[in-house]
Amino acid sequence: MTATTFEVHDPATGLVIETVADGTVADATAAVDAAAAAFPAWAATPTRARAEILRRCYDLMIRDADHLTGLIAAENGKSVADARAEVTYAAEFFRWFSEEAVRGEGTYGDAPAGGARSLVTHAPVGVAALITPWNFPAAMATRKIAPALAAGCTVVLKPAAETPLTAIAVARILTEAGVPDGVVNVVPTTAAAAVVTTWLEDPRVRKVSFTGSTGVGRTLLRQAADRVLNTSMELGGNAPFVITADADIDAAVAGAMIAKFRGGGQACTAANRFYVHADVADAFLEKFGAAVAALKVGPSADTANQIGPVISEKALTGITKLVDAAVADGAKVAVQGSVPAEGWFFPPTILVDVPFGAPILSEEIFGPVAPVVTWTDEAELLASVNDTEFGLAAYVFAGRLQDALRLGEQIEAGMVGINRGIVSDPSAPFGGVKQSGIGREGAHEGIREYQETRYYSVDWS
Repeated sequence: MTATTFEVHDPATGLVIETVADGTVADATAAVDAAAAAFPAWAATPTRARAEILRRCYDLMIRDADHLTGLIAAENGKSVADARAEVTYAAEFFRWFSEEAVRGEGTYGDAPAGGARSLVTHAPVGVAALITPWNFPAAMATRKIAPALAAGCTVVLKPAAETPLTAIAVARILTEAGVPDGVVNVVPTTAAAAVVTTWLEDPRVRKVSFTGSTGVGRTLLRQAADRVLNTSMELGGNAPFVITADADIDAAVAGAMIAKFRGGGQACTAANRFYVHADVADAFLEKFGAAVAALKVGPSADTANQIGPVISEKALTGITKLVDAAVADGAKVAVQGSVPAEGWFFPPTILVDVPFGAPILSEEIFGPVAPVVTWTDEAELLASVNDTEFGLAAYVFAGRLQDALRLGEQIEAGMVGINRGIVSDPSAPFGGVKQSGIGREGAHEGIREYQETRYYSVDWS
């Protein structure tokens, strides 16, 4: 339907790499038309058949890994190594939920008062609206599409305007794998608010799953309330990275490099503020600083580069302001790498002498900047760690597992990495507490987000 297009830019150069059809409200409605028409047949498809299709999606993504890696690196800007890792991670959601699709559960029991039996089953919600961000253009799409299809739902997907090419490529893989027409409908658009509002107001849409900022999530929740719409929200993060006095420093540095710099720090789970015990601060900063200084920054076209550009000029300006404000407040730049003269690059940076309560500790940086706070008092540490509206991820490095778990249990976060710098896994429930979201993705919980519980009371007299 659409007659206009929009440009997709390479953030490493600012140059146009492709033009894409710009979806309209009419396109959004047509997508729901197709999804609603396809839903009865897809919901009735045996779970084994749905599972086999999802498994083929996994195989095809692995087959096309080179192509998908190139798309992600080009439109998102992340390094080739990070892009390839994302493809593998994204494909795993198809494999995981191909296995979950056939594990339908229910219960059968006696009614305590007698005279009846209770049957409990789970049915697909219906048409699901999926809204994904630019930072993981493949994984955020498959993390939603795979459980939705496994549950028997049909979907309409709006990828981020910055990175639509990967979503389109994934849709083609779904078609090749045997997903019927109308089951998955992708609407790239620059008119995000209009398209999403159209979906949220359509009575045929029964579910919305969103990954993005907490601000946008609040807006969508307000809109969803009008129809009491089933919602899943994976929102912002402000992950603390805690290092105790007896932590393995080499392991902490290795974990910090992953937690902070994977994807250039543009992840909701990225370590956003480092709390290092004063007894090991010098040792940690020496090794962490050397590792950060050695990072190679530049376009993904050079596969030796480890850190790519941030997603846009606006993002670059925002990170620059945060760092400048922190320095003006007394923080010192301990390490700062170099960047190319062209493109939206920010140098990997370590800030030290950051005091408790510094404004940068309350902001989601979304870039390759590591502010470091030293601590000695555990109560003060935990007060600062939990002094945020966010609660997505956290990381704790400690010598004794008991200490790590004790600290982890007191941190208000949905996911805690214990002596490791990554928490994302298709087999684990991904999600946060407080204003970091509602619901979980991945694991067994992920398919439940796309199902309604149904109960039947059967007369037994």
